[in-house]
Amino acid sequence: MKNLDTLFKSKHIGSLNEIDEILSSIGFETLDQFINQIIPESIKTNSEINIPKALTETKMLERLKQLAKKNKIKKSFIGMGYYGTIVPEVIKRNILENPGWYTQYTPYQAEISQGRLEALLNYQTLVSDLTGLPISNASLLDEPTATSEAMIMFYNMTTGENKNCFLVSDKCHPQTIDVLKTRSEPLGIKLKVVDNQKIKFKNSVFGVVLQNPDTEGKIQDFSSICKKAKENDSFVCIATDLLALTKIKTPGEMGADAAVGNSQRFGTPIGYGGPHAGFFSTTEKFKRKIPGRIIGLSKDKHGHPAYRMALQTREQHIRREKATSNICTSQALLAIISGMYAIYHGKDGLLNIATRVNKLTRKLAQSLKNSGFDIKHKYFFDTICIKAKDWKEKADLLNINLRQFDDSTVGISLDETSTIDDIEKIASIFNVKIYDETSTNIPNNLLRKSSYLEHATFNNYKTETKIMRYMHKLETKDLALNSSMIPLGSCTMKLNAASEMEALTWPEFGELHPFCPTDQANGYSELIKELGSWLTSITGFDDISFQPNSGAQGEYAGLLLIREYHKKNGDQKRNICLIPASAHGTNPASAVMAGMEVVIIKCDKHGNVSENDLKNKIEQFSEKVSALMITYPSTHGVFEDNIKNICQLVHDHGGQIYMDGANLNALVGLCKPGEFGCDVMHINLHKTFCIPHGGGGPGMGPIVCKEHLSKFLPTHFHTRNKNKDLINTVSASPYGSSSILTISWAYISMMGSDGLKQASQVAILNANYMANKIEPYFPILYKGLTGFCAHEFIIDIRPIRGETGINEEDIAKRLMDYGFHAPTMSWPVPGTMMIEPTESESKEELDRFCEAMISIKKEIQSIINNETSLENSLLKNAPHTAMELSSDKWTYPYSRQDAGYPALWLRDYKYWPPVGRINNTFGDRNLICTCTTIEEYIENEN
Repeated sequence: MKNLDTLFKSKHIGSLNEIDEILSSIGFETLDQFINQIIPESIKTNSEINIPKALTETKMLERLKQLAKKNKIKKSFIGMGYYGTIVPEVIKRNILENPGWYTQYTPYQAEISQGRLEALLNYQTLVSDLTGLPISNASLLDEPTATSEAMIMFYNMTTGENKNCFLVSDKCHPQTIDVLKTRSEPLGIKLKVVDNQKIKFKNSVFGVVLQNPDTEGKIQDFSSICKKAKENDSFVCIATDLLALTKIKTPGEMGADAAVGNSQRFGTPIGYGGPHAGFFSTTEKFKRKIPGRIIGLSKDKHGHPAYRMALQTREQHIRREKATSNICTSQALLAIISGMYAIYHGKDGLLNIATRVNKLTRKLAQSLKNSGFDIKHKYFFDTICIKAKDWKEKADLLNINLRQFDDSTVGISLDETSTIDDIEKIASIFNVKIYDETSTNIPNNLLRKSSYLEHATFNNYKTETKIMRYMHKLETKDLALNSSMIPLGSCTMKLNAASEMEALTWPEFGELHPFCPTDQANGYSELIKELGSWLTSITGFDDISFQPNSGAQGEYAGLLLIREYHKKNGDQKRNICLIPASAHGTNPASAVMAGMEVVIIKCDKHGNVSENDLKNKIEQFSEKVSALMITYPSTHGVFEDNIKNICQLVHDHGGQIYMDGANLNALVGLCKPGEFGCDVMHINLHKTFCIPHGGGGPGMGPIVCKEHLSKFLPTHFHTRNKNKDLINTVSASPYGSSSILTISWAYISMMGSDGLKQASQVAILNANYMANKIEPYFPILYKGLTGFCAHEFIIDIRPIRGETGINEEDIAKRLMDYGFHAPTMSWPVPGTMMIEPTESESKEELDRFCEAMISIKKEIQSIINNETSLENSLLKNAPHTAMELSSDKWTYPYSRQDAGYPALWLRDYKYWPPVGRINNTFGDRNLICTCTTIEEYIENEN
C-alpha cells in the first residue's frame, strides 16, 4: 500500500480519510457508485487524461527548478510598460507570500473585508493623486485593456450622431494599439492610428488616446489637444506612467478625461507579462460609468466609518446585456502590493527613485550624444531612442536586452534596478565614453506643479516595524481561507497550497520581460506547452490559448473565435447569442462586447435549460444563431441530462457551443466537455486549478477549443505568425499573466490523473453531504433527476422571508458571527444562497458550517414562534462587533454570549467583524473613494 503522506492529494483533499463515513451518511458504499448515480451516462468519458504520474511536493519543486534554469535572466531595458522593480521584502513576505492576503475572496461581504478594502482605497488614492484626476477604480487587468475600457466608456457617453471614430496615437505601445483594434471592431468603432502632430478632431471623432511618456520615451504637454477635443465634444485618454508622474505634468493638469496605465513598476515582478494591476482614473463626470470596482467610504450601523464596494449597480452581474463592460476579475492583490509599495516609500522615496532613474537616463543620453549619437527626443523621463547597427552581439555577451524597433532604432529604458554599472555596460555596447549628465531635461512647462500623497497613510509608515504592523492590522480585519471555509457557489474557493505558490518569487520566473527574445524563455515555453497539453487532454479539446487573463476575457476571446468562424464561412448574419437565464452576469456582457445580440433562454422548474424555449428560439432565429453560451454543470448546481441533445440541436442549426468553464471542478477526470459537444470553453485557473483569488484577482481564463476553431486563436505582435485567420490580441502579453501559470502546473503535476478525478468526486460528495444535512432546515431549490446536486447547491430563503422578514442578507451577516464567509447571495436566483464546499475542506469544517446554518435556523424559528421580534433579532442586528459586546450599553433582548459566541468552537478561536452592518445607500449617495481624514468624512456627512 502506498504511503499517503507522499501523495499530495492527501494534503489537498480535506476529507480523504473520511470518505467512507460521508458516503454512508447519504446511503452509498463507494465513491464510484455515488458518482455513477449522479453524472449522466451519456457524457462520462472513456478516455484517459494524458498527464504524467503524480509527483510529490519535493519532486515537483525539483522539476520546476529544472524548468526555471532553462530561462535566461538577462537585464532587460526594453520598457514598453514593463520595468525592473525591487519588491520590498516586508511586502513580499507579509502580502505576496501570505495566505491571509492571497486567499481572500472578492470583497462583496464588506463587513469582513475591511482590511483589503482599505488597502484598495489606498491604491485608488495613489492613482488619483499621481494622475491628477479625482476618481480611480480598484484596478483593471492590464494597460491595453484599461485603455480599451476608456475608449468604450467614451463611446457610451457620446451623444452626437455619427460620432464613431476613435483616434489612437501611433506612439502608444504596440500591444495597446493591437488590443484597441480587437475591442473596437465588433462594436462598430472606427479606429484610426494617427501621428500626434496631425490629430484633427472631425465631427465623427468621439475620443483619442495619447501616451505620455510615449513608447519612444518622449514627454510632452497635451494641453492644447485636450482643449481642441473639448471644443469638438470629444474625450481624451492619456496612457501614462506612475513613476514619471511624480515629476511630470499630470493628465489631470493637461485637461484629460481619463488616465490609464500599468502599476507593475510599483513593486510587482515583471513575471513574463503578469499579473499586474492596470490603473484607471477619470473625472467626476464619469464616476457612474467608470468600469470595474470602486472602493468607497460609508458608515456602519453604529455611525463608524466603513469601506465597501460602491456603485455596484454599474456592474456586469447586475446590468447583464446592458453592461458596458464585462470586468469581473480585477487585479486586487497586485493593486494592494503597489499601494503598499507607495506607502513603504512615501512621497519622498518615490520622488527619489524617479529622480535617480531620470538622472541615470540623462547620463546615458549625454554620453551617447557626446559620442555622435542622435537622441531622438529632447525631453524624456526614463527612455531614450537612438539609431544604431551591429550592437546585438555585444549586448548578448553582456546579458543585456534592448528594444529593437522595425527600423534601426534602438530603445533603452531604465528603472529602479538600474545602476551606474548598467550604464557603463550599455555605453560599452555602443563604444561610447561615460559623461556627466546635464541639468534637468524636463522643461518647466512639463514639470508637475500639483501636490500628491499628502495623506497621513503615505507618511506614517516610514519604518519596517510600522508598515509590518499596518499590514498585519489590515490582514486581521479580513476573513480569508486561513481562518475558515469560504463556501461560495460558483467560485470554488479551494486550497492554494504553499508548494504551488513557491515559484512565484523565483527570479527565473519573476524577472523575465514579456518581450524578451523567446530563446531566453525556454523554461516558460516548456511549462506553458506542458500545461496546455494537460488542459486540452483534461477537457477533451484540441488547442489552447493562454492569452486571456481573466475568465471574462476568456469568454470574450472564445466568442470572437466563433464570430470569426462564421465570418470565414460567409455567415456574417449569424449574430445571435443564446444565453440561459441562469448564466453568469459576464456572459451577456461578453456577448454584447463581441458584437452579438443576446437572446435569453428560459429555465424549467428543475432549473435546467428549457428545451422547449430553446427549440422555439432556435427555430425563430435559425439563420442568425451564432452561439449558445452554457455553463455545465448548470449554474443551478445540477448535471442536466439533456446537454448532448442541446449541443446537437444548436449544431444542427449552424450554431456553435460556448461553454463557461466556471464549474469545471465537477468534471475533471469524469467528463470532457470537448467530447459531449462543446466547441470552445474558457477555464478559470483561479477556480479549478488553484490560482488563488487574491481578494478579487489575479485570475487567468485560457480558452480551449476544437480543431475547427483553433486557427482563429488570438495572435500577438511578439509571437505573431503569418496566419491571417487569427483574431487580434486580447491582452497585453502573449501568455496573459504568465507567472501564475506555475501554480496550475504545480497543482496538476502533484495531483496526477487519479488525484484530479478524486478531487472532482469529493467536491461533488461534499456538496451532497452538506445539502443532505441542511435540507431539513432550508429547502434545496434544484436537484438533478436523480435527486442529487453537482458540486454546489442552492438553498431557498424566500419562504423564510415571506414568513418572518428575514432575508438572505441577514443570514449572510449572521454567519460572520459564527466565523464564516457567506455563500453566494441572491445569484443565480434572487432570494437564495448558493453553497460550494470544494474538495479541500475536512468533514469537521463541513459539519461546523452546517451546524452554524442549523443554529441560525433555530434563531429564525424564535421569530416564527413570536419569541423574538424581527427588529430585535440576532439576525437583523448581525454582525456583532467586539466593541459592541464590550460596551456598557446593551439594549438587545438576547445575551452578549448568544450574539458573539453562538457556537462552542468559537471559544477556541473567534474572528471578530471589525464593523457593524454597513449602510450601502449612504455610501453611494456620498461617494468618497480616496483616503480622507475622519474630520473630512464627518464634514462630508454633514
